[in-house]
Parts: sequence; C-alpha cells; structure tokens
Amino acid sequence: MPEPLIQTVDLAKYFETPRGRLHAVDKVNLHIDRGETLGVVGESGCGKSTLGRTILRLIEPTSGKILFGGRDIIGFNRNQMNEMRKKMQIIFQDPFTSLNPRMTVSDIIAEPIRVNGTIKNKKEVQERVEYLMDMVGLAPRFINTFPHELDEGRRQRIGIARALALDPEFIVCDEPVSALDVSIQAQVLNLMMDLQESMNLTYMFVTHNMSVVKHISQRIMVMYLGQSIETASTDELFENPLHPYTKALLDAILIPSVRYRKQLKILEGEVSSPIEPKPGCRFADRCPLATEACRECDFPLREIEKGHYVACRLYE
Repeated sequence: MPEPLIQTVDLAKYFETPRGRLHAVDKVNLHIDRGETLGVVGESGCGKSTLGRTILRLIEPTSGKILFGGRDIIGFNRNQMNEMRKKMQIIFQDPFTSLNPRMTVSDIIAEPIRVNGTIKNKKEVQERVEYLMDMVGLAPRFINTFPHELDEGRRQRIGIARALALDPEFIVCDEPVSALDVSIQAQVLNLMMDLQESMNLTYMFVTHNMSVVKHISQRIMVMYLGQSIETASTDELFENPLHPYTKALLDAILIPSVRYRKQLKILEGEVSSPIEPKPGCRFADRCPLATEACRECDFPLREIEKGHYVACRLYE
C-alpha cells in the first residue's frame, strides 16, 4: 500500500486564554493519499481552518506529528521549512483580503517565484506568469490590473495561480468558493478538479458546504469542536452516516425542488465550550441519543466498516 503524502498523528493546537486552554485542534489523526482530495467539514469554529494552517505550520502545533511523504516536518528548522513550503501551499477563503491591493496581477503571481528564487531571469518569470494565468483561465489583458478592478471569481483565480507558482504537491483549500456566487463556485470547483488531474495535486478541502464537498472530495472527515468524529469515503458518508452530528449535517442540506418540502431537524441544546473541555463526547449536550455514558469518557475513532471510522458510544 503506497505511503500517504500527508499524515497527522495526534495533532493538537491549543491557544492560551484568560479562562484556560482553548482546544482548537485536539489530537486529530488523518491521512491524505497522493492525488486525493480530503474534504474537511463542520460548523464554523470547529477548527477545520486551524487544522489546515497547522499542517502547513503557518500556526505552530502544540503537540503531535505532521508527516509529509513520511518525514515529520515539525522538527524542521527555518531553512528546511522554506524548502518544504514550495511543496505546500494554501488558497485562502476571501480572494480580496488575501491579495495585496497595491500589486498588479502580474506582481502577485510572480511574488512567490521571486521570493524563492526559483526563476532568476526576468523574461522567464514573466513567461511563467502568463502561463499560470492561462492555466487558471485569466485573460492576458488582466496582467497589469489591480485586484479591486476585478470580480471575486477572477480574484480567486489569481489566488489559485499564486498557489501553483512553485509547482506544489499539496494545497490546503480554505473554503475557496464560499465567498463566490453559486455560478462562479461551479466554475472554480471544476477548474480546481481539472488542475488536480493534470498536475497530480493533493487537496485538503475545508468547507461547511456539504454539497460542495460531495462534488470535489474522494473522502470526507467531519470535525466537531476540534475533534475528528467521522471519516469515510464520500459515497459511504452520504449513504450511510453513522455519527448523529454527521446525520444532522446531511439533514440540513436543502433540496432544490418546489414539490419536495423537507422537514428540517433542528439541533437543540448549547454548544459545549472548547476551553478546557470535560471528558466525554463534545456533541452530547446537543445529541438526541446521548446518555450519561456519553459524558463519562472520550471515544476515539473506531473502524466500523472498511475505511469508515466513527467516534461514538453507539458503536463501541
């Protein structure tokens, strides 16, 4: 069996607050095979974006391991990480705030090339920029424009081109289409899937949109308050969700039909605090199937069916 490109072992990121430690990412174990897209879903604040940035070491982890091609990059020094960052990139959620408003499209895309010195010749840098613009569907006439002169879709294409500038192997896609109109979302998603196929890219796709993650991912990991609570292939997760929280996420998907009126199931109860969380399932206060046993101890991920893992007392 081939070695995963990305793997984490008990990865944790805690933030110190006046009230105690906030468990943003709490002992997450995942793997992403080369050329695969792992979708990471959950409510806002569940830690999915922090997980992506921690894997890239844009945020330093509190504990655990981050393996890239089998090598633990947590112990890498600054020079080693500078080399590693050429292989690991990120596409940000907001295409406007992630671009320098004082730089042209050409300068933005060329910046990582110049900073890393991968191409020295000025003419070759310009040729590379033009090639990347063509690759992501940006017309040549936009090469000297500024971000504020473009719409959101074209701005995000600039962000994608910048992420591809150094020929990376792994890209964290941090909700890259959530700020776009629905019609533009489809265009950008299809572009990313075409690029993945042609360049053999590996994605970690962070989103809260279950319809989007179904379209682009081969496997899905569900997060709740910093923990991974269910992981399965996309088809398996949608056809056979096991965790009550996963079922609630799927029940919330709207069906675009005037004839079918779906009865929405509203989760009751308060969201537990991620600051110094108590032992037990963190979803217990909102779970309709919770018992006192759910609050007594933590439940690690357990393989219920081949490739389908869940952390829930119901399957102990």
